Amino acid sequence: MHQVLWNRPIELGLISGDVRMVKGPSDALACLAGQWPHRGPYYVAARSACRAAIAGRRTPDEARRLFIFAVEEAHLTAH
Repeated sequence: MHQVLWNRPIELGLISGDVRMVKGPSDALACLAGQWPHRGPYYVAARSACRAAIAGRRTPDEARRLFIFAVEEAHLTAH
């Protein structure tokens, strides 16, 4: 299985002050599985979309968009 990457990585600012570069759905899943500050509806949707993008059932762009919504829902920053 090849690594699915986004056209534009997301620079994610974490609550700890750390910055993490999220390059695709696999990186996003790793972030979501960690100490995610708020696990609301967009968290669930982003997790599902990232898994589907890795499996080829959704586009990487859909997963990226939902991950950004989950970032906003958790009051984190993304650039």
